[in-house]
Amino acid sequence: MAAGLLRIHFHDCLVQGCDGSLLLIGETGDQKSPPNLALRPKTLAAINDLRDLVVSCADITTLAARESVFLSGGPCYEVPLGRRDGLTFPSNETTLASLPPPFFNVTSLLNAFEKKDLGPTDLVALSGAHTIGIAHCSSFARLFPDQDPDMDAAFAAHLFATCPTPATDNSTFNDIRTPNFFDAGYFINLLNRRGLFTSDQELFNDARTRPIVERFVAKPEIFFQSFAEAMVKMGRLDVLTGNDGEVRKDCTVPNSFSSQLSATAGGATAQKPAV
Repeated sequence: MAAGLLRIHFHDCLVQGCDGSLLLIGETGDQKSPPNLALRPKTLAAINDLRDLVVSCADITTLAARESVFLSGGPCYEVPLGRRDGLTFPSNETTLASLPPPFFNVTSLLNAFEKKDLGPTDLVALSGAHTIGIAHCSSFARLFPDQDPDMDAAFAAHLFATCPTPATDNSTFNDIRTPNFFDAGYFINLLNRRGLFTSDQELFNDARTRPIVERFVAKPEIFFQSFAEAMVKMGRLDVLTGNDGEVRKDCTVPNSFSSQLSATAGGATAQKPAV
């Protein structure tokens, strides 16, 4: 669940800002966009269970990500609070345009992060979150349709055994060395040509980001510090404060819909608005 909570925070902040809009349920909502289909319902539900009226859904998403990192062995860091929750979710087009896919090269990654005022060190540090979690066969662009010749042969054989085709309904750990621990093992994998995604391995292959990868391998404490700083920066993206947005009573629906449910209790069921 730790990786799922971290991923929710990342996907929420990079699309429409850290406003908890990823938690909203709707037929055309952010959860229906392809990059978010792998988010586990129980992980999304955990955020709703954790919050109360003192903390917004956007804030509890941020805090849950921080605690997930720490409890997995990663750094503990201060996060500013006071975010309010968005009233709408982004379009599918906005979501797809905002979340870098696993086949991006470094140029595309740097451009995507620059749009969010995040630099090369932020990119490499945040990519280090792949030290925990899983990936599905359909995302292995390094295997299909042709195996990346730069991939370690033993690692490729392991992946083919798990995912003989991209349609195989299976998954593998992002980091097969220490899959449940937040550490610098992800970067060691890149040095050994065992990056799972193209966007992972390219961080070592590209001269612009390779020195950062090598620095994180040599001094994991610098990775932890850089990751914490990048998470705080990302957590400030396009936040709603003051009178903007609201503090949702239920993270999955705007308060206006919650009021409709209360007003229609015992009568006809209210239809969710197309937010």
